[in-house]
Amino acid sequence: MIKDISIVIPIYNEENNIEDLYAELKENTKNLNAEIIFIDDGSTDNSWDKIKEIAKKENIKAIKLSRNYGQTAALKAGIDIASKEFILTMDGDLQNDPSDIKNLIVAMTDDCDLVSGWRRNRKDKFFTRILPSKIANFIISYITGIKLKDYGCTLKLYRASFLKDIELFGEMHRFIPALISYKGGKIKEIEVNHRPRLKGKSKYGLERTFKILIDIITVKFMGEFILKPLYLFGGISIFLGLISIGLALITLYNKLYNHIFVKDQPLFLVAIFIALAGIQIGLIGILSEIVVRTYYLSSRKSYFNIKERICQIQKENIPVREEIKEEPKTGNWK
Repeated sequence: MIKDISIVIPIYNEENNIEDLYAELKENTKNLNAEIIFIDDGSTDNSWDKIKEIAKKENIKAIKLSRNYGQTAALKAGIDIASKEFILTMDGDLQNDPSDIKNLIVAMTDDCDLVSGWRRNRKDKFFTRILPSKIANFIISYITGIKLKDYGCTLKLYRASFLKDIELFGEMHRFIPALISYKGGKIKEIEVNHRPRLKGKSKYGLERTFKILIDIITVKFMGEFILKPLYLFGGISIFLGLISIGLALITLYNKLYNHIFVKDQPLFLVAIFIALAGIQIGLIGILSEIVVRTYYLSSRKSYFNIKERICQIQKENIPVREEIKEEPKTGNWK
């Protein structure tokens, strides 16, 4: 049974919810060795003051960012200083139910690296929150191949050794399950409770759907093609080359059999343009391969993730197998 857990909570203008949230967290983690981490993402209300009041009485960690960087940056700041073997993330608006923490812990087995919450019965407005979310979930699941019903639910429990190795930029937090799966992590999805917002205002709108459409391109590339970019760019180059050849053959056919001169056929110019574009994209792929290999060779970083090790050790001339699990990397906290 999991006991050591870090709970990371990004906060943005939630002054009316912080105290109630902390009270519920204390009640639902009293049997755990839990550290609670609040990250104030540049709030303009009294959220930071509320967090400092709690810190005077309780043993918590807290960070205040200099401005509003977004949920991804706030989560990353909390993940970096989390020191426990497992990391739980949740929203600070009280819509995630802290009583679900125990259900996530039970679902986190030895063969699992992420337990993701599914807000089956969401208490949000349909057209501005639920419908865009359903569309986004479908698009992400289809493109990444990682089928989840609710990518947008912040309530998730991670194995820290997987989560800390993921670099997060922009608005990439909603794609963490796909990124973990690309690294070989195993994912479960369980139903969690979702409560209506009683205090404060939602920070999300329809524009989030358009951001997802843009970010998904980056996720797909980083997940499947970052180590072999030539497969992507080379494939596009070959495809364009075949189109160019096809148009050139049509031009030749028209000249030989329909007696239409090349100068009177715009398809030939189109074929030349597509051929040049294909060559350029192919060269970009080659350059990308060089950049990727140079990066890993110069930084001495590994492009694969080790989950467990088995080392052979010699003791009194008798071979012994010793199983060593990777310890999660922890951030420094001062």
